[in-house]
Amino acid sequence: MGLISAPPCFMANEKLRQRIVFEAARLMYCRQEAEYYRAKMKAARKICRGWVKPSDLPSNREIRDEIQRFAYLYEGETRTENLKEMRVEALRIMRLLEACRPRLIGSTLTGHVRQGSDIDIHVFPRSLEAVTGALDDEGIDYFVERKRVRKHGEERTFTHVHIKDRFPVEITVYPADKAHYVFKSSITGKGIERASLPELEALLTHEYPQLELDQAVVEAEGRIDRFQLYRSLLLPLQHVRENWRYHPESDALYHSLQVYQLACDEMPYDEEFLLAALLHDVGKAIDAVDHVQSALEALEDWITERTAWFIEHHMQAHALRDGTIGARARRRLQQHDDFDALVLLGECDRNGRVPGAEVPELEDALDSIRDLSNQYG
Repeated sequence: MGLISAPPCFMANEKLRQRIVFEAARLMYCRQEAEYYRAKMKAARKICRGWVKPSDLPSNREIRDEIQRFAYLYEGETRTENLKEMRVEALRIMRLLEACRPRLIGSTLTGHVRQGSDIDIHVFPRSLEAVTGALDDEGIDYFVERKRVRKHGEERTFTHVHIKDRFPVEITVYPADKAHYVFKSSITGKGIERASLPELEALLTHEYPQLELDQAVVEAEGRIDRFQLYRSLLLPLQHVRENWRYHPESDALYHSLQVYQLACDEMPYDEEFLLAALLHDVGKAIDAVDHVQSALEALEDWITERTAWFIEHHMQAHALRDGTIGARARRRLQQHDDFDALVLLGECDRNGRVPGAEVPELEDALDSIRDLSNQYG
């Protein structure tokens, strides 16, 4: 069964096959595709420009190995450190869910992680509430997804619990009687590798002999996800009302989301610029007299110097447009590499004051920036 029409194109040429491997791996590494089959077919369509039988395509293992080559090339030593931290985070979550017989699977177990990889855990509780209740007790933010999948002529519904933190966690919930079922790997066709809580602890002890597990878990609990910090600073803005003559749109959070949306239209791949647009007014819920300095102090160590520079000078961008800034201050700003971007931010700030304008939900805005960070570092 071929999904691509046009002249035949067979995989006799090994170089052609490798090009498909490379392109499929690139699509998956850049998070443009999440499934091996779709990535292979899209790569074949681009490279081959012809009819390709699924049996002629490279294997999932070949693509996975190429993805790892990308990870080694682009992430270097940070990949090794991230793997250790992801395994410790998996240990923390599995200890919380010990009563649900958790099993770690996937790249965090095998070591084939890359930037943005999930921590994948299977659990086998008596009920979904056993999982969500344990997470609620720890104050962990999550959402439940029920996903319908049709395979081999059968439709099944899978329940996933997603945690968005420093590392994304996907918990797949199975019936309790499936705890000993052997799930097949899409890469090897054999039973997937998985580790129980004791097996993961043994792996960590073997791989990182200097690591004290209990202490590492305590430290992991204390680490703050920067996006949770952003959220905690942004939410109070919904209670900040300003002079209607200058801000007729409503509250400061609504304004911030408008500015963010306008910034996305202008520079959609610039994470630092987008963060500045979203966070520029967070200080107004802390100290309305000096909201710029309050924002910088609250965000210290959690944003880059460039994002901080945008926030620090966004009020001067208005003065630039109004012609009320001094000549020396103007020259100083004009000498900065991001002068044009600052002017653009000022325009977004000025235009983001429209009553009834459509804006994304705060969670969606934060998720988009998180995805951008994961994709491009």
